[in-house]
Amino acid sequence: MATEGFKSDIELYVINKVREMRTARNVSQAELALKLGLSVGFIGHIESPKHRAKYNLNHINELAKVFGCSVKDFLPDIPF
Repeated sequence: MATEGFKSDIELYVINKVREMRTARNVSQAELALKLGLSVGFIGHIESPKHRAKYNLNHINELAKVFGCSVKDFLPDIPF
């Protein structure tokens, strides 16, 4: 189920979607952390396969506000 150690496939999907949106909008990890009220290190840990950190539902809700999209935009159309 977990393809990169600590994170499940669905968690990796969400993390990758956030990274895609972040980079497409030229938003750095530091900028995103500031907008979410999180530490830069935490965002780095989320995007690293070596750490357990991941987004929770509250983070996803805030990310949707930051990116001006739906929370559904971070989830796959069909379950894994």
